Formats: sequence, C-alpha cells, structure tokens
Amino acid sequence: MGCFCCFDSRKEEILNTQKDRDDLKEVAPTNISRLSSGADRLKTRSISAISKRESLGLKDAPAVKIAAQTFTFRELAAATNNFRPESFIGEGGFGCVYKGRLPSSQVVAVKQLDRNGLQGNREFLVEVLMLSLLNHPNLVKLVGYCADGDQRLLVYEFMPLGSLEDHLHDLPPDKESLDWNTRMKIAAGAAKGLEYLHDKTNPPVIYRDFKSSNILLDESYFPKLSDFGLAKLGPTGDKSHVSTRVMGTYGYCAPEYAMTGQLTVKSDVYSFGVVFLELITGRKAIDSSQPQGQQNLVAWARPLFNDRRKFAKLADPRLQGQFPMRGLYQALAVASMCIQDQAAARPPIGDVVNAISYLVNQVYDPSTVPGQRADNDDTKNKDERDGRISRNDDGAGGSCRWKWDSEGGSERDDSPKETTRMLNRDLDRERAVAEAKIWGENWREKRRQNDQSSFDGTSG
Repeated sequence: MGCFCCFDSRKEEILNTQKDRDDLKEVAPTNISRLSSGADRLKTRSISAISKRESLGLKDAPAVKIAAQTFTFRELAAATNNFRPESFIGEGGFGCVYKGRLPSSQVVAVKQLDRNGLQGNREFLVEVLMLSLLNHPNLVKLVGYCADGDQRLLVYEFMPLGSLEDHLHDLPPDKESLDWNTRMKIAAGAAKGLEYLHDKTNPPVIYRDFKSSNILLDESYFPKLSDFGLAKLGPTGDKSHVSTRVMGTYGYCAPEYAMTGQLTVKSDVYSFGVVFLELITGRKAIDSSQPQGQQNLVAWARPLFNDRRKFAKLADPRLQGQFPMRGLYQALAVASMCIQDQAAARPPIGDVVNAISYLVNQVYDPSTVPGQRADNDDTKNKDERDGRISRNDDGAGGSCRWKWDSEGGSERDDSPKETTRMLNRDLDRERAVAEAKIWGENWREKRRQNDQSSFDGTSG
C-alpha cells in the first residue's frame, strides 16, 4: 500500500515526510507498549480500552472492551515455515505477506511490518483497533496480532483469490478475465463495505485508501476490504471534514483532499469511482505504459463520457463485447458521478450501493442474446429512449437531488451527456435508487455562466 502526492508523482509513494515519520515515532510507542505482546499468553487477551481510544483520538468515546487474539513471533514463524519464500504471497506498504497455517489448521495470511518501510506503529495500531471494532461481511477479518519485542505482525483470514488488482491488470495469457456479472458483484460488495464504514458506524470511518489492490477476493469472488492502516474517523457534530496529512495512493485520491488535506466520506466515494472505472475498462488508475494523455484513467475517461458514440470504447476489450449495453451505460453513469471534481456533486455511498445492486440483479446471460455486441445500434437506441435522470437544485448554493423521470422522454441528440435509467423496482424503493448522471464540460460551463449572470442581476 502506498500513499502519494496526487499531482506531483506518477508512482505510488508515501506523502509522509521525514518530519511526519518522526512524529509517528514520538506518538506511537507509548500505545504499542500497552498491547499484549503474546510472549507469555496461552489464551486470547484484550487490548487496553484506554490505549484504543487514545490511539484513535477517541478520548471522549465510551470505554469498550475488545478481545484480540495475540500470537508470539515464534508461533507465527512456525505457521509460515519461518517466513520462507514458498510461503510468500505478496507485499504492500506495510510489509510482506505470507500464507500460514495455525495449530488449529486454520489457514491465515500473516503481514509482517517492514521496520524500514513507510508505515509504522501508528498504522499498526489503527489496523488492529479498527478491525477489532468493525465487523461486516465485506471487511476482512482480523484473526490476531503479534507485538512481540520489536516485531509487528497482523494475522488475517486467508483470501485465496488474492486481490482484485490481480484479476484486472497484467493478466498472463492463460488467465481468464473477469466476466461482466462478476465485476458488478465485486463492485457491489466493495461498495457495501464502504457503506458500512460511512453510514453504519458512529462516528463514520473514512477508509482513505480504497483501491483495487486492497479489495481481496474469496474463492467465490466475494470481495472484502483490507488494509485499514490509513483509516480515519470522520467528522462529527457540525464539522464538515477532518483535516489530516494527505495520504493515499496516486490515481485514487480525491482532488479536494489532495489539495487541501480536508477529508470527508466523499473522498472515499471518489476512490470508489476510480476502482469502478477499473472494473469497467480493465485499465489501471495510473498506467505509464499508455500514451501521453491516457496514463491517468480519470483524465482519459472523462472526455469519452460526453459522447455516447464513444461509450463502447470504455468497455474492457477482454470482455469481447460480452456485456449488456444498457448495463454499461448505467455503470458508466455511476462511475461518472463518483469521480466528480466537486465533492458535493458525488452521490452518497448508499445511493451507489443501490444503483450497483440493481445492476447485479440484472444478470447478463450472453447465451440469451446471441450475437449482441457493444456496437449493437438497436440495443443502444432502445436504451437511449428509456428515460432520463434530472437534477433539481433547491436554490443557489444549496444541495442537489437526483430523481428519475419515470415518464420517459428521450434526451435531445445535442445533449452534452448521456443518462440512463437506474430505477430499482425489485427493491420497491420509494424513490429512484440510482442517482447518477454524466456531466459534460459544456454543461458545467453553461451552469457557471448562468450562476454568474444571476449574481450580476442580483447585485445590480
């Protein structure tokens, strides 16, 4: 896992200066020392509730007792065959990951902190505490930890299919690409994990490092979010954001967070939009092997959103046309809304979950639509006639609400954006569940001009 400067680097790297790292060293050891080391335990022990609250900035939060299994370094060395190369399964910003087997025969993944790496004691603490406090099917489960001497290790449930990144990018010739239905299933599950963090926890948790390599897959491609070392508690009360050091992975970081350090749950929504685009297009968020101007996925995709004739170009070629054109339009609409430059224009993650759940329910079966291809004009025209999504403003500077115009009516051919219907009839919602619209640069410029004209008229 890397963190980066969104605009000053092309590689994944930590936006954590030496001063920041020194700050971490000053803060973390006092709390680490309070963790049970596992050196003298035979049973599960609980982490000090006081150290939990202090390490996460929750001094005013109620005391909570949380059991977290502890391991000795010797136990984890035995589980991984002394961390031999044949047990190695990956590496991230935290350190190396090994496959292991506990005496109970449970297969686990063991992450060993690289003491010379870019993450340290604070990230270790945050990961232990977050995954001890949080519980959801779409979050990876923490089995335990080791804080034996200067060793820092985390033990997780083992996810046999690795990360989403492994199934999207740099595939070997003999590896089959993910089909459309699986991609939508993964997107929906990952979005549900974010929804739990944003809407079901109090205070909300901002993941801050949502990317394809942090989405792990079990044997049935069920996704789980992992790597919570950068997670941050969201704003409470009348606060609109939390201010923090800018950390995240280049290509996934929301622009307003990268520029100001002001973090909100909408920062995660932007990152989700990038990953959703990866699922749709098969492209990397940042790919230096692409021609100039196409290396940044968001920058490459945005101009294509404005011309419906180019929508098919956004689909992953490895799908070989095996996807529903309507589903593609709807998925692109969701992704487009998530990657809006303005955080307020992005939908809440709950609406994203509803929209993608609708797509998951519309199972695509290529055998029932023989010969359907991405350039099927009949299908495309039918989709374009199905309706439109409209945007209502409640006043200048006010919030906006998206609704489905169920009475239909096709958009004019000169519309600067393509819209698609996202009504989830299966869930019998009171309102349209998909709040997505493709915004064109021409539309935004016209809106700015109108706002300026209104302001000038008021001033006059």
